[in-house]
Amino acid sequence: MSYLAPAKLNLWLHVVGRRPDGYHLLQSVFRFLDYGDRLHLSMRDDGRIVRATDLPGVPEERDLVVRAARLLQEATGCKFGVEISVEKVLPMGGGLGGGSSDAATVLLALNRLWGLNLSRCELQGIGLRLGADVPVFIFGESAFAEGIGEVLQPILLAPTWYVVLVPPVSVATAEIFAAPELTRDTTSIKMCDLSTAELRNDLQSVVCGRVPEVAECLAWLGQYGNARMTGSGACVFAEFASRDEAASVLAQAAYAGFVAQGLDRHPLWGYAD
Repeated sequence: MSYLAPAKLNLWLHVVGRRPDGYHLLQSVFRFLDYGDRLHLSMRDDGRIVRATDLPGVPEERDLVVRAARLLQEATGCKFGVEISVEKVLPMGGGLGGGSSDAATVLLALNRLWGLNLSRCELQGIGLRLGADVPVFIFGESAFAEGIGEVLQPILLAPTWYVVLVPPVSVATAEIFAAPELTRDTTSIKMCDLSTAELRNDLQSVVCGRVPEVAECLAWLGQYGNARMTGSGACVFAEFASRDEAASVLAQAAYAGFVAQGLDRHPLWGYAD
């Protein structure tokens, strides 16, 4: 079986505080794209979790797709196994949620393939053990996010096309969140106030000060729209009203990138209740 693991964008991202354990408190809006990695899963009867494709620089025991399958086995006592192959198109360190999306797709797909019938809430709890971005992909809808990214409310967003530029760099998320110059006290806002609030990505200025390629992409794309960085970078994006308009802008770019449409729901929405 073949499954899309969609990219996500943080349409904006505010850092509103920090917990005693060091985790940052965030507010953001997540949106999925009709573009991402593709996973191929084959069920096994011997209980083994097999990674059929290597991910350069990521040993198997650290690979989120393997960890997700093993964690689901442990949580449910399932005796089945799976062979996982990943067609990787989303960059590592790009802020598009590639690894988290892959892990969520494994959890959702195996929930059906293994006949587990776990609820969406149960799968989100398992996903949170893998990373703060995993639950939103299981939540499965455009979302207003709070907490460390796991407190989610559905939000309606207008149909939109995006140009996403992919600078030839990888940004280390932990390094950016540890930066002394990072703003950590942005005032919290309510979802009902989004239409009048000043929205930005608090991590963007930190990344631009350290990674000139991101700043260059933002400056170029900013000629055509309100360009922003997603997550902790390095990818940047801008919204457009049509595919043709977005494609026309991307055709002029000196940077790698892609055009994608925003999704209202995850492609595997029906795989959990």
